[in-house]
Amino acid sequence: MKKNIGSVLALYPMPLAVIGAMVNGKPNYVLVGHMGIMGHDHVMVSLAKPHYTNKGIIDNKVLSVNIVTEEWLAKADKMGCVSGNKTDKSETFSYTLGEKGAPLIDDALLTIECEVEDIYDTKGFDNFICTIAGTYADDSILTDAGKINYHILKPVLFEMPTYEYFKTGDVIGNCMKIGK
Repeated sequence: MKKNIGSVLALYPMPLAVIGAMVNGKPNYVLVGHMGIMGHDHVMVSLAKPHYTNKGIIDNKVLSVNIVTEEWLAKADKMGCVSGNKTDKSETFSYTLGEKGAPLIDDALLTIECEVEDIYDTKGFDNFICTIAGTYADDSILTDAGKINYHILKPVLFEMPTYEYFKTGDVIGNCMKIGK
């Protein structure tokens, strides 16, 4: 029998990302585990209102979603430990500006540059509804057909409320085939 454990957000683990935005002419970054897919061409990034990065996203209407892998997890984690309101994080990563002007972290093998289409306000959070302007993938994670190979990428997953990181696991089946 299932027990009602209350209003618990239980859609974890989720891919971990560092969101990048230009704030007052300098790149700033924040660690995020609250993102979602909204159809095939939209994503949502949810940031607590006090985050310094929000100002740059609101002002410039662009952001980058930099998918974290184990190789740079420690640097990514630090982006959740220090506030851009108190610490200049602009020197943390080498970066390239995307076509829309968002800072794309060079360490990230996969980055999605987004344009903000709308901001949905909820208590304590700015929820940025974004269109995907471009997806930048390192050659090392692409198949011969130019598709992302997640067996090579191996994004870090984040779980809450324990605040633990997970490695992606083994393939257990093929979607739309194991149920036939």
